Formats: sequence, structure tokens, C-alpha cells
Amino acid sequence: MAGAVLVTGSTAQQGAADRQRMVEEIDEMLASGGGTRGVARLAPHVRAAMTEVPRHEFVPPEYRSAAYSNSPLPIGHGQTISQPLIVGLMTELLQLAKTDKVLEVGTGSGYQTAILSVLAGEVYTIEIVPELGKMARANLERLGYRNVSTKIGDGYQGWAEHAPFNAIIVTAAPDHVPLPLIAQLRSDGRMVIPLGGFYQELTLLEKHADGTTTTTIIAPVRFVPLIRE
Repeated sequence: MAGAVLVTGSTAQQGAADRQRMVEEIDEMLASGGGTRGVARLAPHVRAAMTEVPRHEFVPPEYRSAAYSNSPLPIGHGQTISQPLIVGLMTELLQLAKTDKVLEVGTGSGYQTAILSVLAGEVYTIEIVPELGKMARANLERLGYRNVSTKIGDGYQGWAEHAPFNAIIVTAAPDHVPLPLIAQLRSDGRMVIPLGGFYQELTLLEKHADGTTTTTIIAPVRFVPLIRE
């Protein structure tokens, strides 16, 4: 079952309390404006997913004490696990349904992937750094996220054999929207992507039935650059 995690005892209770507090802090930041556009709080199903998924399982042991702080954390190889506020915001913008097929570009350690797994029907995720891709796959399998397919490769090119996707999320920043990803997005689909160089903007791209797209700038952000082969 997607999102199945077996935990017991006081550690599990403490983790649940930490996650609840983390989600409450996210909503407080969104409600105060937080530099975002159009999202005042997380939807109940997004709140539930973020309260369920154990973020501490997706960070290196030396950073687990900070797993539920509202900050990015290093995961090795020059990459980071995103700030929980950004994870929640990007997930909210996708407006996922349980029947949706989602593409994630930039698996990292698998935390965002796990959130998507709880909310969507199928998740396809690509990571270009082999060590991270293998770590994420092990994390997701160990924790029981079964509706996820992982791949090591160039996410700029998407995953054409499984397209079209209802939603696409990109967790590293290119300087433009990759054309293969637009082509693989279903009509009426949504893509959330950070765009830019040193200064970046989190952008929502919506694809219409006639193939045209509309973009909305959501917030200033800072992501690692999108690596290409």
C-alpha cells in the first residue's frame, strides 16, 4: 500500500508530533503571505500526506535531529532535501488526485517522491546522480512506497514511454522550461518548476486543451541547478 510505514513506540509518537508541528508552521507561513502567490494554506489531503511521511528517514543520520525544521538539508553530492515549506507549496500547486500519474524530475533522497506517492496513483521519478538515485530507491522500497518507478538518467528529457502525465514537478532549476516536459504533460495538466540562474522563480505552468500554456510566477526560490548529461 502506498505510504505504508511500520513504526512503533515512543519514537513513532514523537515523530508524528514533530511532523504535525512542521505542517502547522508551514500553514502559518503561508497564511502570513510567505512570499507566495495564491496559496494561503495546504489542502487537508496535502497536510495529511506531510504529517504521515517520515522526513527523518530521507536525510543522513547526522542531520536527523533537524529533520523537522523548516530548512533544506544536505543529502550529499552537492544536493539538498528541500525546505518543507517548498515541498508543501509545490505539492499543493499540483492539485493531485488519487488517479493521477506524476513525473518528478530530481528524486534526491526520495522525500518529495514519498509525498507524491501518498497523493497520486502512479509516480515516475528520475535522478541524474546515480548514488542518490540508488539511495532514494532503497529508501522508498524500505518504507513501502509501492506505486513509484525510479530511473537514473537525464530528467530534462522526461520519461516519454510513460507520458502523458497529469502533473510534473521539477526539483532543480533550469534556465527555461524543457520542451520535452511540456510535450509529455497532459492537456489540462500542471507543471511546477523553479526557473532561473542565481535568482529563480517558482513557476506554475498550465497546459490547455489546445496545447497552449499559461505560466504564473508563484514565489522567489533558491534550488540547485538542473544537471544535464
